Amino acid sequence: MELGGLPVEADVSGGVWISSGRRRGEPGTVGALVPAVFEAYARVLHPAVRYVGDDDVEVSWAEVAAHNGTTAHPLMQWASITGSWDFVSADSQSPVWDAAPSEGHLAVLVAARLAGVLARHTGTPAECFLGRWDGFGYDLPSPDVPPRLLLRGGHDVVLVRGTVTDAVRNLAPEPHEQSANLWWPADQAWCVVTDIDLMSSYVGGSAACIAELMAAPGLEVVPAAPGDRVAIDAVNPLPPRA
Repeated sequence: MELGGLPVEADVSGGVWISSGRRRGEPGTVGALVPAVFEAYARVLHPAVRYVGDDDVEVSWAEVAAHNGTTAHPLMQWASITGSWDFVSADSQSPVWDAAPSEGHLAVLVAARLAGVLARHTGTPAECFLGRWDGFGYDLPSPDVPPRLLLRGGHDVVLVRGTVTDAVRNLAPEPHEQSANLWWPADQAWCVVTDIDLMSSYVGGSAACIAELMAAPGLEVVPAAPGDRVAIDAVNPLPPRA
């Protein structure tokens, strides 16, 4: 069996360090997503999109916050900076943005930029594990086949093996589109998590890796820490749900 043209891993033991590390993290924090074993951490904010003719223009969270008179900061939440839960999956704020940041999915261009940096910070760029959440269904024949890497909270993933640059692959059958929700190199130099419920991805790695990521063009990256809450904005309070 393959996902995105990559062979599915029957042996998921190479990811046990992640599942055990996540269990030690406090629920609702970065440490429950990316094991607290790295020197540094970062949050990669998925861009919103503005339609300009036939082009899709990426829009940063900082630009959206400025438009709404809210404060851009490392723990900001999309509903908080826009002022409404309606902007999470519907509506828009034209002419600033027309499509909200992708939830649980890393767009191809963003994944390519991220992989370009991360490939320089591993000794095994040609050997990378990528996991897709099994709850998407799509093409999985049974709850037990293929084997899953078990992750707390029902976020189990099916693993494939490829290279770091394979992070751009669509791991779902057409016409669906789904990036890896979890990926890391064989030498465990870093780890990337795109949680199914979040509009941002988290990365743990060396201090040098995270510093380069923070300075990378085409990415909106803010510092993070294992104890950071992933769904609470204390500066711009979340609006009530309708």
